[in-house]
Amino acid sequence: MGDDSTVGIILAGGRGERAKPITLQSADYIRSKALIPFAGRPLIEWIIEACRDQGIRRFYVVAQGIENRSQIKLVLGHGERHGVEIDYSRARFDPYNVGSGAATLHNLEQWNLTGTALVLPVDSLFEFSLDRLLAAQRNADAVVTVAAVSRTPEEIAGKYGVMRTTPEHLVCGFLEKPRLPVIEREFPEITRPQGPRTLATNAGMYLIDCARLRLAARTPELIRLAQQRLDWGNDLLPRLVGLGHPVAVEPIARLGDLGNIRDYLDTLGDALNGLYPQLDRALGTPLSTNPRYWIHESSLRSKDHITGTTLAQKIAEGSVVIGPGVRIGRHVEVGAGVRLRATDIGDGVDLHEGAHVEGSVLGDSAVIGAYAHISDSYVGPMVQLRSDARAPVRLEALSAVGDGAQLWSGTRLSGVSVYPRLRVPAVSGVPSGTQLTSSDDVLRWV
Repeated sequence: MGDDSTVGIILAGGRGERAKPITLQSADYIRSKALIPFAGRPLIEWIIEACRDQGIRRFYVVAQGIENRSQIKLVLGHGERHGVEIDYSRARFDPYNVGSGAATLHNLEQWNLTGTALVLPVDSLFEFSLDRLLAAQRNADAVVTVAAVSRTPEEIAGKYGVMRTTPEHLVCGFLEKPRLPVIEREFPEITRPQGPRTLATNAGMYLIDCARLRLAARTPELIRLAQQRLDWGNDLLPRLVGLGHPVAVEPIARLGDLGNIRDYLDTLGDALNGLYPQLDRALGTPLSTNPRYWIHESSLRSKDHITGTTLAQKIAEGSVVIGPGVRIGRHVEVGAGVRLRATDIGDGVDLHEGAHVEGSVLGDSAVIGAYAHISDSYVGPMVQLRSDARAPVRLEALSAVGDGAQLWSGTRLSGVSVYPRLRVPAVSGVPSGTQLTSSDDVLRWV
């Protein structure tokens, strides 16, 4: 599979503003987007291994700033654990990484890359074939091949850019986040009964001919923009097409965005339900296939502190119901009466009796009190939900609780974000969309 001469360029310098509080370890300390926990591992590890399994053995990571660079390097090192080689962008060039396109071009020069490279971000999960991207690149003799995702006009409207393509699968134009009437006017074929129902949108992954791209970028306009702001989708691709350079399009099977809470939870749910075969193979054989779930053996053996029975016993007797789409990590204690569905549970979590969790994430060492009800929400590492039967905690509708926060019994949040380490007394009625970033924010709703 793949081509061992192809290298990977991972753009890991973003600050993850949209994904807060997932990307916060404290209110003033950002966790790199690359290290967002996903199905038991930092996201960047899944990306490295998906590329490695398709033949890429050398990677270049474009980092940004001391927090971002040091965090990623602590996790990946120089690739020894993953059987690959990893280099990092030099810190003195950080000021030049102004946008994804500029970061790519500057570091192509720094590393003097001349072969083929796969450029990809760290806030998305891809299901793709490198062989197909390479074939499309060769067939079109393209400088860049854009990985594309097919979306319906309704999915696209106001959210995604659309690429116009020729019958030879070359890009000939762009529409940036068009509204539905514009889509229907510009692409009349989608309204015909026998016409296509989807259009090609940019997935944010690019296979590039490094030498030709470096040469193509040496125009006064692109040199100037690379010193100011140059993004791949908005700036670099349109200018390459405008200059007559061949830019090909090749569809990939699936793209999962992890840049905000909703997309993160949706992508995780899809992954646990088998819609990303590459990740599915890495997760290994499920403990059960109907319903489908994974449970580490140490958690199956763990006894809860009230009944003294193991999770395996409780599943067998029906006092705990699990699945489909559940992953339980190591040394998790699960009480009687717990119900879990479409949920990822990290290592060392305590789930007390009667808790119900669906469509959610529970981070490492979180403590979920009795009869808590959590749906479509994110609960970070070391969070404590001090729930009890008389006044259960309830989280729903894309609520997110940052690392180490504590929520007292009776708290009810819908669509609310709680920043790390905050203590939240029993509150309810906080408007959806509110971000509780400090103790002063919390006191407003007490």
